[in-house]
Amino acid sequence: MATLQELMAQRAALDQQIAETKDRERGEAVAKVRALMSEYGLSPADLSLRGGRTAAAKAPSKVAAKYRNKATGETWSGRGLQPKWLRAALAGGAQLSDFAV
Repeated sequence: MATLQELMAQRAALDQQIAETKDRERGEAVAKVRALMSEYGLSPADLSLRGGRTAAAKAPSKVAAKYRNKATGETWSGRGLQPKWLRAALAGGAQLSDFAV
């Protein structure tokens, strides 16, 4: 049966091997990617494309307001949960159409 010190030494050796293997394989992967980029004339900007869209194209767009609180100017697009001011007004007997923009 191995002692704690022997097991810790084995663990340290394995951690060292894991780190060396990870570095070596990562370097090989980078070399392959660079070779493919060179072969096909790709630039880093070409790699940022995902499904024909750039990262900037995925930015959320603003949705026009459909409902406005005339007293405070607060708005709601009609998407997601109703804001507190609208819920309170509806609970007080107001109609949703009263707030339509």
